[in-house]
Amino acid sequence: MNKLKKGLGRGLSSLIGETKSTNKNNTIEVSKLVKNRFQPRKIFDENKLNELTNSIKERGVLQPIIVRKHNQDHDKYEIIAGERRFLAAKKAGLEEVPVVITNVDDLKSLEFAIIENVQRDDLNPLEEAQSYQRLIDEFSYDHEKVSKFIGKSRSYITNSLRILTLPKEVLNLIETRKISAGHAKVLVGLDNAEFIANKIFDKKLSVRQAESLVKIFKGKKNSLKSKDANVQFLQNSLTEKIGLRVNISNSKNNKGSIKIEYKDLDQLNRLIEIIKSNY
Repeated sequence: MNKLKKGLGRGLSSLIGETKSTNKNNTIEVSKLVKNRFQPRKIFDENKLNELTNSIKERGVLQPIIVRKHNQDHDKYEIIAGERRFLAAKKAGLEEVPVVITNVDDLKSLEFAIIENVQRDDLNPLEEAQSYQRLIDEFSYDHEKVSKFIGKSRSYITNSLRILTLPKEVLNLIETRKISAGHAKVLVGLDNAEFIANKIFDKKLSVRQAESLVKIFKGKKNSLKSKDANVQFLQNSLTEKIGLRVNISNSKNNKGSIKIEYKDLDQLNRLIEIIKSNY
């Protein structure tokens, strides 16, 4: 079976088996490890990192960190998978950690990093999308190939990548988990995505509430777009004449309705007097 079709479900252990390992039972000084430049994860949850640090203090690093020789500084090793364990080990004060040393290229290094994080659901939606985009931009993957590698549908990959079309300010809210993946999907394709995103964050809206808010804005936008210029002029003229808000809905066959808004009985009585005096 083609290894891409096996995808994410195989896990790191089987991928390690496909690569040449110089040593599978080794320890390396923490000071000789450097972060993976292909690491898709930018934000590490501080509470979870502290929990792992306490665990390592008690039981040590149970799962080896996967590394490769640094391509410039040959005294160093670049982390391929296990950066969180590396950070926790440093915080715990460990001098050495168990490692698996492998000989892999840049593509395989990125694949390892993506698989580890996606399997553990450690990436926010933006980091996940950026990982897939990097496979596409730097290693000539297409959506179908990413789909087979990750083990998710092509539509999932395409929808994930759509997040990258959002404004920078919205991407920052996603990256810092101030709005969720569900919120991000609602915002994709909106002209006012930044405005809606800030409303979601400020009002602590659920995804369903955000969807309702978007529908309201789309309804208003469509109403304004479809309003004929002559109807709009007449609507504004009536509003000025009677001092009350008027809305005219007119269809293509010139059927419709006129809505006049009043806020209290005085305004209603005034409207009735206007109608009586003229008709």
